Amino acid sequence: MSDSAGREWRFYLNDMIGFAENVITYTEGFDQKSFVASGLNYDATLRNMELIGESAMHIPDDVRKSEAQIPWRMIIATRNQLIHGYLGIDNDTLWSIITDDVPELLAQLYVLRDKEI
Repeated sequence: MSDSAGREWRFYLNDMIGFAENVITYTEGFDQKSFVASGLNYDATLRNMELIGESAMHIPDDVRKSEAQIPWRMIIATRNQLIHGYLGIDNDTLWSIITDDVPELLAQLYVLRDKEI
């Protein structure tokens, strides 16, 4: 991988980190019911969830394979579900992803950001 390609995917990684941090910030202090009713926070959170997946698609396959503990396919599938609205959005699943998966993903992304690859 050339230096420019290495720098390029790291921009997307940094974007993923920023979007995940936004998700956590936008949902702080909410329970599921108040979050779903929040309007602006709900919409902004969904958009940032979509953008996490969009950025993940730009991480090279060799990096994804070497970092298999990060659920890349699930991140991208979640993006597709949200963007295309397949079968609607299940707010129970969405809330679970926000409260359980995003903080764990963020921790994994911080570790990846600090690695020399």
